[in-house]
Amino acid sequence: MTAQTLRGDVAVLVPAAGAGVRLGPGGPKALRELGGEPLLVHAVRRLCAAASIAQVVVAAPADSLDAVRALLEPFAPVFVLAGGASRQLSVAAALAAADPALDIVLVHDAARALAPPALIERVAAAVRAGSPAVIPVLPVIDTIKQVDDAGWVLGTVDRAALRAVQTPQGFRRDVLLAAHAAAVDEHTDDAGLAEKIGIPVQTVEGDEAALKITRPADLRLAEIFLRLP
Repeated sequence: MTAQTLRGDVAVLVPAAGAGVRLGPGGPKALRELGGEPLLVHAVRRLCAAASIAQVVVAAPADSLDAVRALLEPFAPVFVLAGGASRQLSVAAALAAADPALDIVLVHDAARALAPPALIERVAAAVRAGSPAVIPVLPVIDTIKQVDDAGWVLGTVDRAALRAVQTPQGFRRDVLLAAHAAAVDEHTDDAGLAEKIGIPVQTVEGDEAALKITRPADLRLAEIFLRLP
């Protein structure tokens, strides 16, 4: 994609400073390659292809800022800053840097590098329609067991009401600001912070292509999705 000015009404925050230990050796996770390009490039390309997006703010590894800026130079407008010691701190830093005129804010993990523009639009549209917080989800297909600390099964969880959560997650800007301001411990997603302060969270349909690339096997599966038409 050539450099251009995006004309949407949504800011996207991309925490991309994680080490990716479970992915094995090879540097920061967001800079690992998939199909010859870093995960972060795949993610930002798809974000910029969504018509709603006005700005992308990337929280990158502090020692790789110049390299990340060079990678993302073809995409506009993308702002790169140093991420924090945790995902939550990286999101907070990106939120502080985002354009305050944009009232819809999405948070998207660079590890979900193949999330399609249609998914991004679906989340943004739900926030635009009035939902204070929105998450894309997929049904849980595995049988789920609850176990104790010793590994003994306590029971089988009814999976009918369970959902696997993806990103991007969408919020009204004031909701996300309030959720982070009230945070007293670490959460694995921003919707969890919103839930803590009593914000209702709506779900929309997720997408299998938005898989989280965490382990080497996930990279191989992502290669298959990358080849699909």
